[in-house]
Order: sequence, then C-alpha cells, then structure tokens
Amino acid sequence: MRRLLALRREGMLTTAQVRSAADVLGVRERAVWRWLAAAERDEAAARAPGERAAYFGRCTVTDEVRALLGLWKGNVAAVHRELAARAARGEGEPPPSIPTLHRAIRRDLTPGERAGLAGGERAARKHDVFLARPRGWRNKVWETDHMQAPVLVDVAGKPRRPWITWFTDCATNAITGFAVTPICPSRESVLAALRSAVLREDPYGPFGGVPEKVRVDRGKDFLSRTVTAAFDVLDVTVEDLPAYTPHLKGTVEGLNRAVESMFLAALPGYARQPRPGKRPSRPKDEVLLGFEDFTARLLDWTRWWNTEHRPAPLRGRTPLQTWRDDPTPLRDVLAADLWTFTLEDAGTRTLTTRGIRFRKRDYVGPWMTGQAGIRVRVRFMPHHDHRIEVYHATTGRYLGPADLADQATEEQVSAVRRARAARARRLKKDLEASQRERYAAVNQPEAPRRLGALTTAQAEAELAQAAGTDLSGLAMPDLIPPAAPPADWRTPASLAALTTPGMPAPIPSGSAGTSAQGGRDGRAAPPPTDEDGDA
Repeated sequence: MRRLLALRREGMLTTAQVRSAADVLGVRERAVWRWLAAAERDEAAARAPGERAAYFGRCTVTDEVRALLGLWKGNVAAVHRELAARAARGEGEPPPSIPTLHRAIRRDLTPGERAGLAGGERAARKHDVFLARPRGWRNKVWETDHMQAPVLVDVAGKPRRPWITWFTDCATNAITGFAVTPICPSRESVLAALRSAVLREDPYGPFGGVPEKVRVDRGKDFLSRTVTAAFDVLDVTVEDLPAYTPHLKGTVEGLNRAVESMFLAALPGYARQPRPGKRPSRPKDEVLLGFEDFTARLLDWTRWWNTEHRPAPLRGRTPLQTWRDDPTPLRDVLAADLWTFTLEDAGTRTLTTRGIRFRKRDYVGPWMTGQAGIRVRVRFMPHHDHRIEVYHATTGRYLGPADLADQATEEQVSAVRRARAARARRLKKDLEASQRERYAAVNQPEAPRRLGALTTAQAEAELAQAAGTDLSGLAMPDLIPPAAPPADWRTPASLAALTTPGMPAPIPSGSAGTSAQGGRDGRAAPPPTDEDGDA
C-alpha cells in the first residue's frame, strides 16, 4: 500500500497497477482507490488498509468486558445484558448495540483470546503456533504413552477396552515396542513394553537398542521406583514433561490418533462408531474380537506401520528405510541382563527348608535342593505374584525361578473371584439404597425438604440396628446405683454418695446366721425386738 501511495503522489500510478493490487488483496478495485484516499489523509491508514480509523467514543474491549466474557463463556448477548443491568443501576454507561459489541470483540481480541475466554486454556492452545523440534538421529529420543483403545474386546467373557503402551522413536517415527493390557496399565505394562522396545529381534525387526532419552508425561507408573531404576541402570535420561502438555510429545500423540483412524475404527466393537437411534448402543448380535486376536492384529498393523507406511515427516520414506539409512551406532543389551534390569528388587532372604518366604507366602523351585541356608536376592515382576526370580545375594548369579507353593487351581481362583464379585454387588446395592435421597419439588424460594417419613419407633429401631446391637442389650447391672445399706452400718462417705437414698437394702433371708456371725463391722448384732420394742 505504501508503494502505491508513493506512485500516486508522484503521478505515476496506473489503473493496471491498482487492478493488479486488488487481485492480490482479494478485494475490488474501488476498495484500493478508497484506501489510497484514506492513506493520503492519514499516514497511519497505510499500515492497516481497510481498517476503520480510531475515533473518540469508539467501542473498545475493556477489562470489565474481558471479565464478563470469561464469566459468561464468551456469550456476547449475556455480556450485553449484564452491562445493561449495571447501567440501569447507575454503575456505568449504557452499552452499545450487540452488533457493535461483536465488532469490537472481533477487532480487539485475537481468535486465541476469544477461544480461551469461552473454553479455557486448551481451547486457546489450538490457535497457537508451535515450533518443530529437529528430528535428530535414531535412538536419540523416544516417547512413550498409554492409550485406551476405543474398541471392545472379549476378555474372559466380558467386553473391555484394552490399553496400549507405546514406545516410538522420534527420528524415524518407528514403533520400537508396545504392550497390551486388558485393564488399566501399571508399571508392569511399562516394563514389558520397554523390554520389547530395547530388544532388536522379532516381531519388531531391526528397531530397538537403548535410547539416550525418553519423554514421559508425569504418569505415576512411568515415574515409579521400578521403572526409574530400570532407566537408571540402562543409562537413559527420563524427561518428565509438565502436565497437560501433549504438544511436547507430538510423535506418540500423533501415533495415538493415527492408530484409531487407520486401524481401530475398522474393527468390530469400535466404541465410537455412529449408531442410529436416540440412545446409540452396541448391537446385541455383534461378535467381539478375542484379546489374543486383537493383539495379533495390532502386531500386524505395527509391522505395516514400520515397513510400508510413509509418514509425511519422512518425505516419502518408510520408518524402516529411515532407520537403515541412519549410521548412528546402537547400544544393545543381552536379553538375560535386560530381564534382570526390569525386575523389581525385593531385598535379600534366607533360603530355608520350606523355600523362600516372600510376602507371607512360600516359594519353591527344583534348583533349591541342597541349597538351604544360603542368602539370596529376590526380584519379581510387579503383579506377577505366582513366580519370583532368585539371585545369589553375594555374587549376583542367577539361580532360577521359584513358584508359589500350594498354589490354588484355576477353578478355585474362579470361585473366589465370583464370591468376591457377588459380595461387591451386594455391598454396592446396599450403599446405593442407603444414600438415595429424594427432595420435594418447589416453585418458590424455600429450604430443601427431604421426602420419606419415619416414626419415632422406626428411627430408634434403625439406629439400634446400625449400632450393631439392641439398646436393651447394653444395659448393665451397675448402671443402677445400689440401694443404701442399713442405718447402723458404718459406710464410708465416698461409697454412701454412690447409693440410692431412701431405699434401704433388703434383709437377706436367714437372719439368724447373720446375728450369729455379727455385724459387718465385726461387732455382735443387736438382739431382735418385737413391734413394741421389747426384747
């Protein structure tokens, strides 16, 4: 625009140049002539052609309007009503019209600010610009993450959504290893995926080795003691990213999106498939994949991703080609050593004639014959409590596995689980029934009123039942103070205060025996008298 303005002032501006500028800017030729005229009157108009010049009294977005936009989630009409109500109370100037307020918000706020005021930080982040990291070399940086597959899979007769734990190389976009768990993953899932990622053998092909750095997203299983110890032994730097920053590990996040759209969406039992009807549900006759079949298909898709797929960042090459073209040397670890590094250490124990005592249970193995009395070190895979790995405490030599002694059969374990599930269902039903409350509907401002009337007897009976016993069962003989002793007894004042006054103790039967033995203070009892007082 400044170039055109200079040509016009010199008298060298032609219609063809104005028409060409209008085509480039995507406006009409008349608009360019109008902008030139405005720029001659005001030099500032040349910096922002087409924008209205500022004038006194123009509507602008103030801090008050920003706060109201955040309060009403970006609803401009609600902000206008709030400003009008405040003006009616004498708390400010009347607001402009709603179209004028809309124009001011679009002019003074960026799209990211408008989205942030309406939807928060995550919505505003969609309008940000992010820099791309340099790709580096193979095994320079890995990224790992958990993903719950949106696919229902048959796990022991129950439909479940399995979890996938990935390890991916940032330089080649290759999947170096993964692990699948039927339920929520744990540190055991991370260790299993790490072993498959480091070992350079089938089914993952040549991908693997020990990376220099691994990025994690502050998950407690990734930062657990066992996983951190395994990374330390392998000399791997763990980069703990801040929470809620998926853009900082874009490689594995892109893989999570790609596997759903390219593979999971075509599987039976896909949970996000559009369904007809007001309340979409899975068809009753739909046959779900078994857990083993799902894992096998995911493994086939992983091979295709690594060997045939050509991601856009690799510019026409597959991850396998990019990996082989990279001359960076690899650090390998033996499979036996890697198994040791990725086990949790439980300390040392003494091998006795009953085996190894671990978590109040005995573990035995055939190699223990003749070894009783030695000190051993126990290592185990988290949650795999049926077997432990045993090493010599002094030399560190691997001795062998030890299995749980007197292990229950599968039928016994299934029966115990069914009993636990039934008990949990009963407890859940009882808790829901006890916490269910109903309130009366109101059409005027008043305090909430609970529904459900009880008599006094019902309330007392239920409270007694909740206490675990009847109130009458709590009655003790010593709750009623004892009766006062006879007047001629010498009773200490401390004990007399604990008795009930005016209620003399009854004379026990067999008073002759009492007179023969004397009073309670050791003196002889007085002789009995008749009603007239004669002895």
